[in-house]
Amino acid sequence: MSDLVQAFVRERKERIAGNQHNEKLQEAARNFNTASNSAQYSYNFSWMGRPIIQYPQDMIAMQELIWQLKPDLVIETGIAHGGSLIYYASLLELIGKGEVLGIDIDIREHNRKEIEKHPMFKRIKMLQGSSISAETAAQVKKHAAGKESILVCLDSNHTHEHVLQELELYSPLVSKGSYIVVFDTIVEDLPEGYFSQKRPWGISNNPRTAVQEFLKKNDAFEIDHSIDNKLLISVAPEGYLKRVK
Repeated sequence: MSDLVQAFVRERKERIAGNQHNEKLQEAARNFNTASNSAQYSYNFSWMGRPIIQYPQDMIAMQELIWQLKPDLVIETGIAHGGSLIYYASLLELIGKGEVLGIDIDIREHNRKEIEKHPMFKRIKMLQGSSISAETAAQVKKHAAGKESILVCLDSNHTHEHVLQELELYSPLVSKGSYIVVFDTIVEDLPEGYFSQKRPWGISNNPRTAVQEFLKKNDAFEIDHSIDNKLLISVAPEGYLKRVK
């Protein structure tokens, strides 16, 4: 790596670390996160023709992780329209290896058809069933056997109990140096009664509280705060968990 490239990387790292103490920037991000979630901002985007219910900032973070890790397998709980499956599969296609395993308790037929006819489906497999059932977990474990590098994304039911069970079931599959990414930890930061629709999750009962409890008992994972400081706008603050041992 040339001196100029090293200098750029070093400056970027320092700038990202400095974001943690930039109160003006932090406040702007908090305001945008709150307002944009209310406006269903994440529902406005597609990837290769399929709706992807994600923030572009989180998509970029996932691209960086997948390019860095070059995983043999990406496991995602929660399929919805399949945009994330298509996104991860397209990155793996560029890398030239790997597959995506999507899990959902209810893969709606119209979504299944659109996913199955997509060019990137060649790198995708789907399982219908509860992500926390013993049967589904056994199928996922079997599918992961022999894979050297595994990345996991949790984006299904967002209650504390459900996400904690997912963390306990799927974290052992994550390879050292890789991540288990817990989406929608932002729920803990949003005002009480924030959602217009009635939800089974809310403050003190959400992915963030599940992550906090999980980390109390599991020192193999750490929050990668550098990703939080980089993104600022994200549905997964403190949700990028790196396996360190």
